[in-house]
Amino acid sequence: MSPARAQTSQAAIVAAARVLLEDGGLDAVSMAGVAERVGIRAPSLYKRFDDRGALLVAVASDVALDLGRVLADEVARAGDDPGRQLEALASGYRSFALATPRAASLLFAGVAPDVTPTPESQAVAARPVLDVAEAIVGPVRALAAARVLTAFAYGFTSMETAGAFRFGGDVEEAYRLGITALRSGLEATA
Repeated sequence: MSPARAQTSQAAIVAAARVLLEDGGLDAVSMAGVAERVGIRAPSLYKRFDDRGALLVAVASDVALDLGRVLADEVARAGDDPGRQLEALASGYRSFALATPRAASLLFAGVAPDVTPTPESQAVAARPVLDVAEAIVGPVRALAAARVLTAFAYGFTSMETAGAFRFGGDVEEAYRLGITALRSGLEATA
């Protein structure tokens, strides 16, 4: 094993790619740019990733795993009330998406062909949402409820990060209102 490969872990490469992604967008994540950021030559990256697409899948998967940890932590802090857990999930997702908007876009937006998280990492990100949804509406409707929550949180934060809320007002209040309405609606259908 070369010294560069021994010193440069896959995790370090993915972390460098995530920084480039947030700083400059998807086009900034090049093999040369990532290699420069971790202090190796670009050909050395091919020892860990077949191509840029494989690197981007690893980045998207890392993002999904991070989101899953954030959401699980939020649910744990919220206590045993599923309604409070739902609010915590929504708040946790919003914080995550606002802090890392370009990374978050890799999870749902299909920003590049064939760049989606692995099924295993998607399952980690989805598990807290599905569990809370099931606690509110039951197992039969859990997937539908999880989709509604995800669509609201993703859609709202995508619009927020794109600067789409131009009429003034308190965006935080609007998000809380949406989550409160969503919680009430889901609880009423249980």
